[in-house]
Amino acid sequence: MHLRNSLLAIAGAVTALLPFATVAKAEDAKKKIVFVAGRPSHPPGEHEHRAGCMLLADQLNKSGLPVEAKVVDNGWPQDASVFDGASAIVIYSDGGGGHPAIKQLEALKTFAKSGVGIGCIHYAVEIPKGEPGNTFLDLLGGYFESDWSVNPHWNASYTLPKHAVTRGINNFSMLDEWYYHMRFRDKMAGVTPILTALPGPDTLTRKDGPHEGNPEVRAAVLERKEPQHMMWVYERPDAVGKGRSFGFTGGHFHKNWQNDDFRRVVLNSIVWISGLEVPAKGVPSKTPTDAEMQANLDPKGKK
Repeated sequence: MHLRNSLLAIAGAVTALLPFATVAKAEDAKKKIVFVAGRPSHPPGEHEHRAGCMLLADQLNKSGLPVEAKVVDNGWPQDASVFDGASAIVIYSDGGGGHPAIKQLEALKTFAKSGVGIGCIHYAVEIPKGEPGNTFLDLLGGYFESDWSVNPHWNASYTLPKHAVTRGINNFSMLDEWYYHMRFRDKMAGVTPILTALPGPDTLTRKDGPHEGNPEVRAAVLERKEPQHMMWVYERPDAVGKGRSFGFTGGHFHKNWQNDDFRRVVLNSIVWISGLEVPAKGVPSKTPTDAEMQANLDPKGKK
């Protein structure tokens, strides 16, 4: 009798602990997403890296999906432990020679080899050619290359292809600083274009320069009428660590995150590179309020 009572007591204790075990298991299953927000840059309302990352992270954390999004600001964190257990790293920052990852290429390669997803937004897709550019070709599938790619402000109209990251998204048009004529991997190996349009001749009215124009882009757009890709997703080969990445060239104007389709295609892509299945209707996401859009802006003075 005593043995039976003892067994019942143990069973009761185990049953009582089951909810906590279930919660712990659910927490363990969450995909950790780390945003690396760049330092303040540009006039108010432009290149709002910190505010943009915090808005996207908040949307992900409220989506009901098993994700945990964190934001580190002012560039690459000094304490790399923030990346421990990360399923995806998203960089939204200035690029070029001041790219926060330019001194962290080996770290990015290590993350990729362990299957961590990598995403870059706007200026963060630009990095100097040579070793940095070649690394981005391997890890991101493409990048903005000076004297090849261009960065005009223009209104692009997109017809969405069928892909996991376009679920729940309507065709849309948006004025932004849409970079194009990106440098992609040879034969677009592993790269799937997501946002594609043919820029008008008004996007190439500036004189040739590292970001403004060059003979190659003029021939491609003005003569051959080749559609350009402003966003892409990439399935990395085993040689660099099988995983997923994306590049998104929009994001210059902070106000554009209030557009549901513009915002959701990025949210979907972040979830996709983390290894989760994108919901059939896309990542649940409410339109940010005006107050939410004004939150966390960098102190740059009045607009």
